Amino acid sequence: METVGRFRAAVEKRDLSALEDLFTEDIRFYSPVKFTPFEGRPMVLGLLGVLLRTFEDFRYVGQLQGTARTSTDGDETPSEILVFRAVVNGKEVHGIDLLQFDEAGLIKEFTVMIRPFSAVEVMRDAVFAGLIAAGLVPDPTTG
Repeated sequence: METVGRFRAAVEKRDLSALEDLFTEDIRFYSPVKFTPFEGRPMVLGLLGVLLRTFEDFRYVGQLQGTARTSTDGDETPSEILVFRAVVNGKEVHGIDLLQFDEAGLIKEFTVMIRPFSAVEVMRDAVFAGLIAAGLVPDPTTG
């Protein structure tokens, strides 16, 4: 699928602007460190900007395609999984990006799963700090 190739190239080049037209306006991003999804193109692009700054030595190492049921409507949609490796604050991260598409081939759901648990904790802290610094979430210490 053309969208996946463009997505992968943009992420590997850390080109946030090249991602914008690959997402639906109401995209939902499911993070491994937050129960509820990040919703909407502006929020997801902001989050991806933080992730691109947080991950070191990010690289895709595999790709799988098939179908999966979406969380929003339960319909089975074309889907691709990109397997990645990265480093966050010295911790190696192994993970997958599950991309699910709408009828036009745009990404409508994006789910990230990572391991090991110690890397999830490090990533959570680094991404949360990045979200605060970017003004995407409030700083709980200034409440």
